[in-house]
This record gives sequence, C-alpha cells and structure tokens, in this order.
Amino acid sequence: MVKHIVMWKLRTFDSGRERQEAAEKIKSGLEALAGKVEGLQRAEVGINFNPAGYDLCLYTELRDRAALDFYQDHPEHLKMKEYIHTVITERVVCDWEC
Repeated sequence: MVKHIVMWKLRTFDSGRERQEAAEKIKSGLEALAGKVEGLQRAEVGINFNPAGYDLCLYTELRDRAALDFYQDHPEHLKMKEYIHTVITERVVCDWEC
C-alpha cells in the first residue's frame, strides 16, 4: 500500500465565502475520485479549522506505486489539479509505502 499526502495553502480571496467554496470544491472533487480511479482505495480531504499552517490536507491510500502513477495521470485527477493550482499559493507532498 502507498499513502499519498498533500497539503495546500489557499491564495487570498476577496471574501471568506469564496475561500470556503474553493476549499469545498477541492474536497468534494478529490474525494469523488476514490470511486473512479482504479487503485485509489481511499481519498479524504480535511479543511483546517486552525488558522496556523496549511488550509487543506489530502490523505489517500493506493494499492501500490503503479496505482499512484495511474492516479497522477488520470484525466479526472488532472482536471482537479488544474483547478487547484489556480487557488493555491503553496503545496507540499509526502508519499510512502507501508
């Protein structure tokens, strides 16, 4: 099994509502991939309530490294990635096998 963690800081928005909508779009879009991408066994996005640190965290479990590669290039993931990069300022990632 591979675990894939990504954290993002959102850019500054004109309103708190816009910011929340962006966070919720990321959450719902990425979590929906668990039923669509072969090998992606679990996808969960948390929206940070603590004002310190990163704003969102993605936690995923994938069957193996090949499944992670497949996920990275999947068209539905690429659509989400394109959107995400329009609303973030920072991103960190960590992948490991267990």
